[in-house]
Amino acid sequence: MEFSRKSLPMASLALLLVASFIGISEEIAVMSIDIGSEWMKVAIVSPGVPMEIALNKESKRKTPVSIAFRDGERSFGEDAQVVGVRFPQNTYSYILDLLGKPIDNPLVQLYMKRFPYYNIIADDERKTVAFKLNENTTYTPEELLAQILHKGKEFAEVSAHQKINEAVITVPGFFNQAERRALVQAAELAGLKVLQLINDYTAVALNYGVFGRTEINDSAHYIMFYDMGASSTTATVVSYQNVKTKERGFVETNPHVTVLGVGYDRTLGGLEMQIRLQNHLAKEFDALKKTPNSVFKSPRAMAKLFKEAGRVKTVLSANADHFAQIESLIDDIDFRLQVTREKLEEISADLFERVASPVRIALETSGLAMDVISHVVLVGAGTRMPKVQEKLSQYVKTELSKNVNTDEAAALGAAYKAADLSQGFKVKKFVTKDAVVFPIQIVFDRIIDNKVKQVRKTLFSRMNPFPQKKIITFNKHTEDFDFQVNYAELDYLPSSEVPAIGNLNISTISLNGVAEALKKHAKEGAESKGVKAHFNMDDSGILNLLNVELVSEKSSVTVDEEEGTFSILGSTITKFFAGSNEKETTEKTEEPPKEDIKPVHEEPEYSEAQKDTEEKAKKKNETKSNEDKGGNKTEKAEKEKKATVVQIKEPIGSNEIKLGSQILSGDKLLQSQDKIHNLDVHDSKKARRETALNNLESYVIDAQQRLDSDEYLAAATEKEVEELRKACAEVSEWLYEDGFTATAEVYEEKLSELQRLTNDIYERVSEHRDRPEVLKAVSSLLDNSKLFLNSMRNLSVTADVITPVEVETLEKAINETQDYYDMVTKHFAETPLNEPVKYKVRHISNKMELLDREIKYLINKIKIWKPKEAVMNNQTDNKTERATENQEESPLDSATEADAEKDTPAEEQTASSNEQEQQDAPPEADAEKDTPAEEQTASSNEQEQQDAPPVMDETQESLFIPEREEPLSENEVEEDTHQEL
Repeated sequence: MEFSRKSLPMASLALLLVASFIGISEEIAVMSIDIGSEWMKVAIVSPGVPMEIALNKESKRKTPVSIAFRDGERSFGEDAQVVGVRFPQNTYSYILDLLGKPIDNPLVQLYMKRFPYYNIIADDERKTVAFKLNENTTYTPEELLAQILHKGKEFAEVSAHQKINEAVITVPGFFNQAERRALVQAAELAGLKVLQLINDYTAVALNYGVFGRTEINDSAHYIMFYDMGASSTTATVVSYQNVKTKERGFVETNPHVTVLGVGYDRTLGGLEMQIRLQNHLAKEFDALKKTPNSVFKSPRAMAKLFKEAGRVKTVLSANADHFAQIESLIDDIDFRLQVTREKLEEISADLFERVASPVRIALETSGLAMDVISHVVLVGAGTRMPKVQEKLSQYVKTELSKNVNTDEAAALGAAYKAADLSQGFKVKKFVTKDAVVFPIQIVFDRIIDNKVKQVRKTLFSRMNPFPQKKIITFNKHTEDFDFQVNYAELDYLPSSEVPAIGNLNISTISLNGVAEALKKHAKEGAESKGVKAHFNMDDSGILNLLNVELVSEKSSVTVDEEEGTFSILGSTITKFFAGSNEKETTEKTEEPPKEDIKPVHEEPEYSEAQKDTEEKAKKKNETKSNEDKGGNKTEKAEKEKKATVVQIKEPIGSNEIKLGSQILSGDKLLQSQDKIHNLDVHDSKKARRETALNNLESYVIDAQQRLDSDEYLAAATEKEVEELRKACAEVSEWLYEDGFTATAEVYEEKLSELQRLTNDIYERVSEHRDRPEVLKAVSSLLDNSKLFLNSMRNLSVTADVITPVEVETLEKAINETQDYYDMVTKHFAETPLNEPVKYKVRHISNKMELLDREIKYLINKIKIWKPKEAVMNNQTDNKTERATENQEESPLDSATEADAEKDTPAEEQTASSNEQEQQDAPPEADAEKDTPAEEQTASSNEQEQQDAPPVMDETQESLFIPEREEPLSENEVEEDTHQEL
């Protein structure tokens, strides 16, 4: 099964997104950010825009993940890369690779080796790193990434023309708990509410499925996505299948995409190839011995080579060879070298041998063979390299699919998920089931025969689906105790990948109040069922401890009798508040403990068919039981007693200490927030100042140019010209001497002063330009009005349509307009152009509209007028047609109508006839005064018929939706209350 973007036209794609405006504010747009090591792509969903990539200020669809600080100014993207060529130590890139890692992490050490010009220091308190810009300024990876995400937020808001606060952000699937928490905090520092962190391969799979939705069926189809980016490579096996689910009482069939297997290589990507090509170019330049200085010792020269190596690498993906050339590489010496594709493949030979490793791991994890994989879809810019495609084809032995936009697939998939999670949109359901990459286990100590034994129990196994809740039960602890949450065995990973994960201990959880809770329940005669810890792996793949509680059970004897009103009410309230707890008790049967810890329980996922079968069986058993009780009614004379089990829950205090790299908190978090806020305020002031300066400069130049034209000179007095020339000269001289250090307020004030001098002149010129056209329109209207007046006089005499009063009113309006036109024409002919304008264009237009409105009134009256003879003939014709229709009817219908007519009183028959005649007659309100008494009575009847409710003909009835015989289902109601974007 191969999906194609072309298989789903944009018109159909628009139907996938539906906006709901009921109770939602105008600011309902959402966004997604595909943040990678090298590039950032932003997509938006807003009313009227299904899914769209937001452009940056250069009108490009992707932005480099770079930020630079120089001379107190901050720059992003391509501007930052320009700064980075000259000042590489001030420009930070590939920041994502440092999130949530201590300085001794192998990936941090590799980063420092690749970019030796950065001053990276350790944050021992948080067990992370920071960039030291100068003696007084440091930036953490979270702070730098937050500023870049905020810039992406600005791109989205400009494209959507509204504020956006909610986002779905992509994350590499191999990110651990510390890295995910750090990314969420960076987004929060950027002012974004994270709806979800979605794994990048899951976003790609969702986008692929959305565009191929119509080709998904009840059979599972398996697809592999191979994604090689700048820093890493991932292979993912997913399945597509339509699955029946029951929600809100309705059984629906929706497509599901399920992640089955993941393999990755964190250091295999285009960046490593670029670094190797950079070192090759540096060695070749040093071999020329044109200068005693080595480029390896010059950060600026190495930054130039790094940028050129990236350009050459991209070109070699489509060409066999290309020249690398840099002007003034070092010591004013230019460098030019021919690089072939074979040479790039030679220096990266060991990297290409690792291309198939993620595929092998993904297949082993999924338990599938390559034979059942329908397609291998290429994603990521690195897959454009011919050697990568060659090595991959040799391993998978199938043709590679290239029908996905390698740059934008993840951003668009995340945007679809954002629309699904937001409150302002409704999308066609497409279920995504992600999986845990790193298994998680619980570790605690147990004393056996005075010896401490360490017990390990898996909480989330490898490739367990999430989001999911799980419960672990401790049943022999009678005092406060601790347990650890760690990563489980990672033997399936290559040996080089395990150290990159960092600290394998996630957290330590200390419980308190266990003994007190046990004593309390023992006094009540309850039997302890253990301490239960509830965990949740949320949509973002972040593990959370929800709560810890002691669960006990005790038996109680109740009388089996009819429940009273208060008993029923109490039972209902208890069930309402029990909620999920009651569900857990019925769904999770726990055997008597043999160990100190019970198996981990998770919420079972029943199929809908199984649920329906169980419910039917349950109802059948209840019915049968009731019948048996009814049959034995005569044998039971006394009230029966029966024992019930009551479950008691007591909260247990817990304290969780996160291990490994920590997120910002306390004073450090406040300092980071202030630091980013101050930078944003500074940029805002800078943008305002630059805008005010540009406006002032352009206004001065424009005013000077206009004063050189005859048109503006004629519209201004000598004094005005002199004052304006002097003001422009003073402002211009001030700008080029001392003005470039002024504030935005000063620029805006000087602009206001210039506008005050030019407003009158500019208004006169505008009036002189527009006046001839308006006067020409008035003259044409007067000529046509006079002809129309003559026609109205003739019509008033020959036909009773226009009254004499109306003719006189029209003539008066024409004369007044003519007098006004003559006066205005004479005034402007005698008044110089530099005098204040007395009769403005809008005044002339308003005068013309008075006459135009009078003429339109009379024209409309003529249109609806009909002669009386035509009215009478029309009524006669209608009667004749009805008589003919009656003659053509069947004998049964004719007889029925005849009988009905005989049974109708004469008065009703007459009234019905008059009513039909009045409906057929046109309105004649204006002729009522000159009509005899009999006709006035008929006219009165006609007015009554007009006031009656209108009778809809077939065309009108088709505009209304007939009432449904059955009530709308819940889903149908929701669809009716939404409208398409």
